[in-house]
Amino acid sequence: MSAFFVALRESVRDPEEMKLYAEKAGASANGHHLIARVAYGRLRMTEGEPIEGAAILEFPTFEEAEAWYDSPAYQAAVVHRFRGAKYRAFIVQGVD
Repeated sequence: MSAFFVALRESVRDPEEMKLYAEKAGASANGHHLIARVAYGRLRMTEGEPIEGAAILEFPTFEEAEAWYDSPAYQAAVVHRFRGAKYRAFIVQGVD
């Protein structure tokens, strides 16, 4: 069953850190089966607190999503996201 990594960007604090994150996060996909379904495109808030943008990555399984998130390559990238912006992020199981 598919799974999705969802990242909701609330605000950017340091654009330079976000550039580093983007470079390293992209490289972290190597060796993982993922499809970018959403990447900070047009956004209309309909409910809740506003966000600046969203990213959604699809994985074939929940375990594959966890393996990517927990990988050394992504963990080396995500520290830059933590420094550069305020996010909420989670992995959620999809429906088939």
